[in-house]
Amino acid sequence: MAAFSVCVYCGSRMGNEPAFEAAAREVGRQIGLRGWQLVYGGGSTGLMGAVADAALAHGASVIGVIPHRLVQRELGHPGLTDLQLVDTMHERKHQMAMQSDAFVALPGGIGTMEEIFEVWTWRQLGYHQKPVGLLNTGGYYDDLLNFINRSRDGGFLWPDVQELLLLDTHAGSLLDQLHADALRLKALAAQTQTPPGTNGIGPGGVSPDI
Repeated sequence: MAAFSVCVYCGSRMGNEPAFEAAAREVGRQIGLRGWQLVYGGGSTGLMGAVADAALAHGASVIGVIPHRLVQRELGHPGLTDLQLVDTMHERKHQMAMQSDAFVALPGGIGTMEEIFEVWTWRQLGYHQKPVGLLNTGGYYDDLLNFINRSRDGGFLWPDVQELLLLDTHAGSLLDQLHADALRLKALAAQTQTPPGTNGIGPGGVSPDI
């Protein structure tokens, strides 16, 4: 059986608080100790490098996906199990989604927020059935979560869609939530006898047209 594969979105910088790096390293450590696989953006700097280094140090297989034009800017990680070079950002995000069983965002900038909102939107629209989580280290995402509540209260976000975004402040408990929800979703898919490749969902559990 293939290892449970977690896609991690996070900053290519460390940020200003030591807690951010510590959280990234704990996520990588937990992935390795659980015998899981890490999928991420392929960089060697910032929180991206921290999560990858920690996962590798604890025995995880690590897949990085990075566009050719960003290899120098984000300093493609030379020590990964598999560094996949692609042509576009769209291809990067699709490849990461196809190779993952769950998604989680750590602290990061606009790229990180764009990525987690995109896979959350894909989940809402039925392009995949994989859990999506946000690690709110040190209250980093408090203001964003307040805005999400405002969007719900303003009538633009259904409560059941908001509930699709799993939240926690601790790496281990969020990974537990993601794994449990992934197993639940796979069991539901088996009950409905809807195999990959039907209803527009591809072999990786993701619609090929995203």
